Amino acid sequence: MVSTRREFLIIAGLSAIGAACPPLGRIIAKETSSWGSRLPGAPGRVPALKAKRWAMVVDANKCSGDCTDCMTACHEAHNVPAIGNVKQEVKWIWPERFEDVFPAESHAYIQESVRKQIIPVLCNHCDNPPCVRVCPTGATFRRADGIVMMDSHRCIGCKICLAACPFGARSINFVNPRPFIRKFNPDFPTRTKGVIEKCNFCEERLARGILPACVMACQEKALVFGDVDDPNSKVRQILDRKFSIRRRAELGTKPQVYYIL
Repeated sequence: MVSTRREFLIIAGLSAIGAACPPLGRIIAKETSSWGSRLPGAPGRVPALKAKRWAMVVDANKCSGDCTDCMTACHEAHNVPAIGNVKQEVKWIWPERFEDVFPAESHAYIQESVRKQIIPVLCNHCDNPPCVRVCPTGATFRRADGIVMMDSHRCIGCKICLAACPFGARSINFVNPRPFIRKFNPDFPTRTKGVIEKCNFCEERLARGILPACVMACQEKALVFGDVDDPNSKVRQILDRKFSIRRRAELGTKPQVYYIL
């Protein structure tokens, strides 16, 4: 009888606590919404930007090799740490040489102007992402609009997705990243040691009706973002007009970042 009474009191106490607290999903949704509500240029309630399939076009002909505006804007917006050690580097968007970005297209007779191009690269948000298939916890998942997301709370740092990505688009925090954040943005959550991170196509900005930070920061308009399934979108119009290539398309991951060379 004592045991039964004790169990009853425990259950009653837990029920009272549960009734007093809002559901966890509501708390998370409210907190996530608050990140976007304080974004610059997004006062009040702004309609979210939506698409059937988000994609990006990078016009390398417009991109200046010594310009880092897009990278600075991205890393500041998402509290990406500047570790200062190439072996522990964390990156969301970064510069690479043509031959490293497109090894299959590089050959001895490629134009010198093309060979010397420095190209910004990022997560390709593939339609067939191997990182999603191999993640054992569901920390990496693909949204209906094609954005490949990273849930740092579910990440156990196993590095399987890092090995599966053929583009090197993922970084792991070998150390606590917070002391290495140069310009802290209170509107975006920081990560912890041992978790993977990568470009998220600025999904938190899209939710507040704002284009990605890298796109807005590019003075040369070399980066264009939009709905590739919409024939009237800028992305689609560029792809219909100009020849484009994708990184390692032969692997079948179906990248959704297109390059004009």
